[in-house]
Amino acid sequence: MRLSTRKLLDRSASGLGIFAILLMGAALLVILVPIFKRGSGALVFRATVEHRRLILEKYNRGNEESLEREFAQVAKARKPVYDMLAEFEDEQQEALTVLYPKLEAIAAREDSVGRSVARRLKRIDEQATYLDNLETVGKAHERIEGYLADAPELKADAELIGRTVQDLSSRIDALEELRDAMAHLFGPVPGENRPVLIRKQYGQTRWDRTQVKLHDLLYVDRWVYEADGTSRQVADPRVDEFRGTCIEPLFEYVEQNIRKMMNPRWTFYLGFLTDSPLDIHMFGGIAPELLGTLYLTLGAILFAVPLGIIAAIYFCEYAREGRVVSFLRTCVSTLAGVPSIVFGLFGLAFFINTMHVSKSKSVLAGSLTLGLLILPTVIRASEEAIRAVPHMYKEAALSLGAGRWHTVMTVILPAALPGILTGVVISMGRAAGETAPIIFTAAVSVGRLLKPWEALSQPTPALSWNIYNLCTEHEAVDEIRHVQYGMVAVLVSVVLLLNLSAILLRARIAKRLKG
Repeated sequence: MRLSTRKLLDRSASGLGIFAILLMGAALLVILVPIFKRGSGALVFRATVEHRRLILEKYNRGNEESLEREFAQVAKARKPVYDMLAEFEDEQQEALTVLYPKLEAIAAREDSVGRSVARRLKRIDEQATYLDNLETVGKAHERIEGYLADAPELKADAELIGRTVQDLSSRIDALEELRDAMAHLFGPVPGENRPVLIRKQYGQTRWDRTQVKLHDLLYVDRWVYEADGTSRQVADPRVDEFRGTCIEPLFEYVEQNIRKMMNPRWTFYLGFLTDSPLDIHMFGGIAPELLGTLYLTLGAILFAVPLGIIAAIYFCEYAREGRVVSFLRTCVSTLAGVPSIVFGLFGLAFFINTMHVSKSKSVLAGSLTLGLLILPTVIRASEEAIRAVPHMYKEAALSLGAGRWHTVMTVILPAALPGILTGVVISMGRAAGETAPIIFTAAVSVGRLLKPWEALSQPTPALSWNIYNLCTEHEAVDEIRHVQYGMVAVLVSVVLLLNLSAILLRARIAKRLKG
């Protein structure tokens, strides 16, 4: 082969290598940049007064006096809205009670119609107000309308009652939808009993979600189906349902004064990393998931690294080549290719049901399962690192009278340690990100912060499992996108930090070995 041709091939190979590295770096940027960009929204965002109120009431952080002054201003801005609602409800109440004199007169009749109407009126009277249970009121008036239809002389009254109840029903149905939209935006009406669910005790805590809920308040989304079979979503102004009523100005007022009613401020919420979650991650942080991931990862490393290094020492320094050793090497290679879900089922069957390391799921059982998962990687990396140690090191130690074990521990292992740490780095990243092995052995969807000694017997939330759980099974999945991306960003950061720590430790050890 000509020298020029050889140089051309060498340069082509180098160019392809550089191109592959650049392509891999670009792919990582395409994947990681959106994750960190959207994940940062869990830490840095514009928080509303509802967020500050939640933090004070649930986590006891913040200035109570300052929050009271702020909330007084916000309540002043919201008061006209609640006044319009109350006035509208009173109007509907009055419209319904106009019928009462006619109904009471009919109930005074001695015939079956009068007795039936009187019985239905009694059911209506049992309601605190007509708006408390419109369904009962509506059914009662439907029955009354039917009774009156049996008496020809009461036909006009029956038609009047029917029209009145139908108009009120449609308006009050629209009012109920409006009140639900306002409850999602501002929280419960002042003076009412606070709901049990935390998500219903507060309005929107984030300004970006406030914009979404404001749209839901101002518009009613519906689907329009075209003749060609396509469909499109149309937003109809909700104010159209209340034209000509006292509540019509409400929508313009809310749209113009939403900032005064929510008072958004830029906030750095470090509590996302240190607070426990509330109401299935609707509020709060991810501290239990973060700590649980660290427990599982470090537990797996503590289990797998000593066993992996001992196995590698046996294969490289003590085992004689033969069928048994060949079979053991084949087993290690096979374990490296076993699907992770199989390790999870094995961990459940062996560690929990057979060995009884814990009564049910626990961090200990999950760590042991993850340790088995990464054990083949540690063994292979340790073997290659030990074989890469120059043979003269071993010969020099033996020639000075050192025994085999002493040579391995004081000469070969220190020289191979940087390579062994490379395998540990890879294993740590895999252990932190695995989901399937911990589903059956350690992970739960909701849990608390565990003390180190509690990890021996208690399950824990974990970032990998909770990311999957929140993205697929949460009932309000669209409302917690910031939590999902935040968890992914934190998990990637944890893996990078663990790897960086191991890399720095490896570099320091290698530097010391070089003198």
